[in-house]
Amino acid sequence: MSGGFDPLHPRDVDLPTRVPLKGDLSTGDVAISLDDAKIFAAPADAGDLVQWRLQLTAWRDGARKRHGEPTRYNDGAAAWASRCFTVAQVWLWDELFFDFEAQRFTPERFLADARERFGGLDGIVLWHAYPVIGIDDRNQWDYYNVPGLADVSAALRRAGVAVFLSYMPWDIGTRRSGDDAAELTATVRRLRADSVFLDTLKKADRSLVAALDAARPGIGLEGESKLSTDRIADHTLSWAQWFADSEVPGVLRARWFERRHMQHHIRRWHRDHAEELRAAWLNGVGVLVWEVVFGAWVGWNDRDSATLRRMVPVQRGFHRWLVDGEWTPLTVTEGPVVGSSFDLDGVKLLLLANTSDTDAKHQLAGTGWDPLHPGDTSEVVTVPANGIAAAVQVSAGAAVPGEIAAVQTALAGEPAVRNSSFRHRRARRLSAPPWPGPAAPAAFSAAAVSAVTVPAGEYTLTVRYRMRETGMYGGAPYVDEWKPLSPRLHDQRTLDRFVTLPRPVHVAAEEVSEAEYARFLDAVGEHAEARDPERPATKVTLARAREYAAWAGGRLPSEDEWQLAAADPGFRRRTPEVWNWTESEHSDGRTRFVMLKGGSAHRSRGSNWYFDGGVQPPEFTAKLLLPGLGLDASASIGFRICRDQSDDGGGPQ
Repeated sequence: MSGGFDPLHPRDVDLPTRVPLKGDLSTGDVAISLDDAKIFAAPADAGDLVQWRLQLTAWRDGARKRHGEPTRYNDGAAAWASRCFTVAQVWLWDELFFDFEAQRFTPERFLADARERFGGLDGIVLWHAYPVIGIDDRNQWDYYNVPGLADVSAALRRAGVAVFLSYMPWDIGTRRSGDDAAELTATVRRLRADSVFLDTLKKADRSLVAALDAARPGIGLEGESKLSTDRIADHTLSWAQWFADSEVPGVLRARWFERRHMQHHIRRWHRDHAEELRAAWLNGVGVLVWEVVFGAWVGWNDRDSATLRRMVPVQRGFHRWLVDGEWTPLTVTEGPVVGSSFDLDGVKLLLLANTSDTDAKHQLAGTGWDPLHPGDTSEVVTVPANGIAAAVQVSAGAAVPGEIAAVQTALAGEPAVRNSSFRHRRARRLSAPPWPGPAAPAAFSAAAVSAVTVPAGEYTLTVRYRMRETGMYGGAPYVDEWKPLSPRLHDQRTLDRFVTLPRPVHVAAEEVSEAEYARFLDAVGEHAEARDPERPATKVTLARAREYAAWAGGRLPSEDEWQLAAADPGFRRRTPEVWNWTESEHSDGRTRFVMLKGGSAHRSRGSNWYFDGGVQPPEFTAKLLLPGLGLDASASIGFRICRDQSDDGGGPQ
């Protein structure tokens, strides 16, 4: 518990809204209050379902009179959004999406993994700036100015995957390069994006909508949480994030208001997605697959991945039923099995879900049923534990839709999976690659640099850090939490690190200067202008900092060695103060990160979402997710070198 809020349970604002079974819900205060619901709760008594559906319809009819018909959905250019069922949020530098060794994007590898595990994707959010933005003055548009990104966008669109960009309205403390609307629309045009995800926003300002419409007709806009009923008209998508459901799954208010509006269920920190998958299935909407939350691994389990693989062929194949058919919620409520039907042209699509931990059977009533998953009989459908199933009934005289055979083919050989265990990923420390280049002159060698000595021995270090969504060395910071809030989010924390140094380490008393770094560039054949001998060298990538250290006959100090050396009175900071690279690159197979020490004179102000700024005490550590293609070079990051003392007390090892 924190501040009266239990992070493992929904807040009051997240709970489903009860629908009154009496009274006029087409108008009045009660009707207006229902405009603000996330999910309309199912009635506790199945005997009330008929009246409940009538009241839902009365509310919708009244809401359309209050807010007008959402005519945007009649525009053919905007129709793609209603088919965008499965979207993934991906950090540009996810190791499935970017090859650090080759320094190139690999969208084909990411898509192949998604096809195998999730049945493919309909959209990808290219996440770019947070949680690294704010370390220096670069703004959110600078982080989309990446070599080859336009080619990535084109490759995704050729594969039939919609491209989403992210807009961060809270980015007000970095350099100003123009009006946000102008910058965003220019980026949309340059990358030919299909949609914009509105980070931290429920809806966009109407002037921004107009600007984006002019930039890309039919562009999608998707807010992070509950979208108000009056703005469904100009936002064709929205997140269903932190939407608690009733025990019997209810009805999504935005989807009930406009069937062509696409929602994506998401509980980013959960390791069990069965509940949101059920809700998405029964409402005919999609989900957001988000396995690496800003560097923290919260991957999907096998059962939920298999459920999604069973969902998407049906949703894509029977799209017309989901958006144009007559939707009757909860036509089935038999024990753990619940279901909703969608009727179109004499064909009934029945979607079933199992809310229990054991398989359940459902007897199909009437004739003409054809279960969509091969292996079931025509009379009984098996609904897997915490899973889903579907069947189609063709009325006498109605044409048999070709979608049945196509979906059955897509599902052939796709078994139900019951393994819901979580697969951990552990970050491992990576070594600096060998340096094949020349050696530095004696004056620039690690042995000649003024240094402080950290004696060999065992140490216990207290490390301080700000708890961000990145976590620290390993593990997700908010496992199964509903919504992390302050003071758990952004609060100051500590951890203890136990360190053994087998031999003394000599850590440079100061950072490498601009002038020293210029000599290195000259030595490797790159022209360098005269530099200040007192200012720290900055705008140096981790790879280049390692190369300099190796050229000088040393290496970068680890974060622990840096902290121990900083306790020595001889340890100094050049000005302006800058973060220091350390030899601490880690990878868990999806995220590369490095620990920075020292803080910097720069501080981006105006939002808690920015990277840590200001000069920090030696015990403070900041986790930086490592970008590629040189974007890790920062005006706020420098470095110093160190050398190991040999066993005989001599030179570096």
